[in-house]
Amino acid sequence: MKKLLSFALILFLSTGFFPGCKKDKGSPPVLPPKESMTIDFSNFTSGKKSVDLTYNQKGTEDSNFQFAAFVAASWKGIINTTLLIPITAFKLAADQNPAYLDTKTWQWSYNATVAGVLYKARLTGQIGATDVVWKMYITNTAAGGFTDFLWFDGTSKSDGTGGQWTIYQSAAAPVAMLQIDWTKSGTSIGTIKYTYVKNGDVFKTSTIEYGLTTGSLNAYYIVHYYNNVKFSDVNVEWNTTSSNGRVKSSDYLDGTWFCWDANKINVACQ
Repeated sequence: MKKLLSFALILFLSTGFFPGCKKDKGSPPVLPPKESMTIDFSNFTSGKKSVDLTYNQKGTEDSNFQFAAFVAASWKGIINTTLLIPITAFKLAADQNPAYLDTKTWQWSYNATVAGVLYKARLTGQIGATDVVWKMYITNTAAGGFTDFLWFDGTSKSDGTGGQWTIYQSAAAPVAMLQIDWTKSGTSIGTIKYTYVKNGDVFKTSTIEYGLTTGSLNAYYIVHYYNNVKFSDVNVEWNTTSSNGRVKSSDYLDGTWFCWDANKINVACQ
């Protein structure tokens, strides 16, 4: 009788009817915020391609703002070209429902159209002990396109308070180009820092950090970049509502703060 009971128990467990043996997929990882890849450059739009760093303030000139905008543009160009496709694809992931693969890995699969070209995106997130590992594969469906190019990867903390991305240049040149470190404060992005990491490029080690504060000038950039002559350090602070702000750099005039008003016109700093 005991042998029969033991056999029955083994058979019961092996068939998977015992609740404790049911495979539990759990919940998918929470996607990092779409803002984790994108620095806000909306306040700094300039039609000028260059600025005279020794320009003296005269009347209603806007040289202070233009200098800040020129520095921001050196980074904005990267976002609007090389990173346009992967960033666009990542932003669309939030509207998709993931499917469970295996080993605590989930996948988001969907299409993204950029400049009239259809791309297939495949984002995976693998849950670890303290973080989530992310990988974005993109396929260009056009003639002569590419398949499953790993355009970026990275990690995010399990509690969603921060993470890091590595962006690769292109399918034709699959080298690490940009590292993005981000933090989240409450429901908003706290800081985003770009570091240019491409080997063999004079721009390598250039950085720009963007963040929000509680002061009257509630947004800032801290920039270290190659200005086509040498590396330069620049600090920019502005108000995201009124757009007035200030800029400081050892390469701009006497290296102290220089300000502009809501109309982007030079004013004396208070």
